[in-house]
Amino acid sequence: MAALNLPTTGTHWRHSMTTATPTRPDEQQATEPERDLRIHRHLLDQFVPDPSAMMPLCDEPGFAAILESMVADEAPRLFAIVQEYGQRVDARIAAWGIAFDDGHAEIAARGVQGRLRAPEDALRFFNFGSHIRARLVWFNPDAATPPDDDDEAA
Repeated sequence: MAALNLPTTGTHWRHSMTTATPTRPDEQQATEPERDLRIHRHLLDQFVPDPSAMMPLCDEPGFAAILESMVADEAPRLFAIVQEYGQRVDARIAAWGIAFDDGHAEIAARGVQGRLRAPEDALRFFNFGSHIRARLVWFNPDAATPPDDDDEAA
């Protein structure tokens, strides 16, 4: 195995996530922005315009509010595929899914994942014989069982 010939005297190494830049103590000191650009340059930056000369849209709390609103407006809807045994004798949640604005849905069930054209398309995979029928149930946070006072005290 060949030994690496790394300089050991007079050289200090600055490390970042993407590069390691050697500097010598006698090297002319770069200004802070120049040093930041040299250390933090990333290979994928060639595909994205540099935003460093652009002004922020607003302050941090305002931007956080914009992002929160954007996420709320575009959030997919949550649903479950429930398997009903008999005529309301019993039931279990067989899969969870999310439905997107374009109509497609993605589901997950015990290690199996799938993409469907519509949430209703999942039902046929969860019917079982003549005694188990699948239902699509949209998540309603207001329907959650309130916590017991005893449970909160524990």
